[in-house]
Amino acid sequence: MNTPLWTFAALASLSMSALVWGFYGLWRQHLDPRQKALAQRLQAVTLSGPSDEAEPTLKLRPKRLLSQWDWAERGLQTLPGVNRFDHFLLQTGLALSLAQALSLVAGLVLLALALGASMHWPVLLSLALAVLGPLLLITYLQQRRTQRMARISQALPDALDLMARSMQAGHAFTSALQVAAKDCPPPLSHELRAVFEEINFGVSTAQALQALAVRVASEDVRYFVVAVVIQSETGGNLAEILKNTAHLIRERQKIAGIVRVLSAEGRISAIILSLLPFALAALMGLLNPGFVSRLWTDPMGLQLVYISLTLMAFGILWMWRLIKIRI
Repeated sequence: MNTPLWTFAALASLSMSALVWGFYGLWRQHLDPRQKALAQRLQAVTLSGPSDEAEPTLKLRPKRLLSQWDWAERGLQTLPGVNRFDHFLLQTGLALSLAQALSLVAGLVLLALALGASMHWPVLLSLALAVLGPLLLITYLQQRRTQRMARISQALPDALDLMARSMQAGHAFTSALQVAAKDCPPPLSHELRAVFEEINFGVSTAQALQALAVRVASEDVRYFVVAVVIQSETGGNLAEILKNTAHLIRERQKIAGIVRVLSAEGRISAIILSLLPFALAALMGLLNPGFVSRLWTDPMGLQLVYISLTLMAFGILWMWRLIKIRI
């Protein structure tokens, strides 16, 4: 019995099933006539009251679902840590649901296992490749989330100053939010506009700002949210509080920039030491393939590879923990 062939056939069948399911989900979300009709109805719904043609239309915001199917939604709700991972996906700014992300992860794992079975790789090597795909995906999502949070934090002090000047000119807090949402760069403008729409829809200011803190995992945004919520409970000059918060955020960003410059040498060293073993292995594989191939053809070589990768993982984690300094 040709076990690798049957394993490859089974994994290929599962991969094709996942691919068909993914295409069906895309069709149902973007091309289904019923979904298009529902989207048009939602776009036609606006809040009651006078409207200005120059103002952005206030739309009802749909509830974020974990999956498009009810049975998958109920099943995902029972998983531990599902809300935390959904918040992580929300903070990346991608239109990616939890079910789509898990389907993508499952597809990468099945593809890696199918590739390992077809190439007759050892089981542990195939499992390592299957783990590498989801890790790379999570790394990409984490990098996108970090970049999005950095853009929001960079534009937040100017937005707070603009809101403070608007309130000093006589605007209410919600009107100041609308003014800041118009003039700020994205993605901060989208988040402030979402807060403005929620408040006008009837959500309390504290709840709308707390939802903003969930969507944006930034300490600077949390400072802004805490300052406004405390002021709404205790009273005080909100315009002056916003100015002081903007000054505090700018000072934190200055200190973070100084720390980043001082730790640049350590970051470069960590990058070089992390990539150097893999680069040398690839170079040696090109120059002398027979010499390097003993690492995965000989049992002792495989043990050395597993031990080396484990020690390298601990070393890389330790280096990046050392150079990561919180302000």
